Amino acid sequence: MTTPLTLTDQRRSDGTPVLVAEGEIDMSNVGEFRTAVDRAATAGGGRLVVDLTAVDYLDSAGLAALFAHADRLELIAPPLLDPVLTVSGLADLATVRIT
Repeated sequence: MTTPLTLTDQRRSDGTPVLVAEGEIDMSNVGEFRTAVDRAATAGGGRLVVDLTAVDYLDSAGLAALFAHADRLELIAPPLLDPVLTVSGLADLATVRIT
């Protein structure tokens, strides 16, 4: 059974791509998430923003998809995900804003 996940591509006024995720990111849908992150990263050529404020769960497969772009990644995340991003080390490599 696939976990519900909605992905929406947006752009900031400066052209920076923003990927908005809603739901849960786990092994059942990480392929879709990874494809969307890769597509957004390629489209922007520079900075990539991933908005996780509506994500309720993020497992190691989802983290791995984000680590691939950590050097140019800005994450917007809820307090619920702060421990996962910190313990994994992703918060040390990417810009993380907890909202």
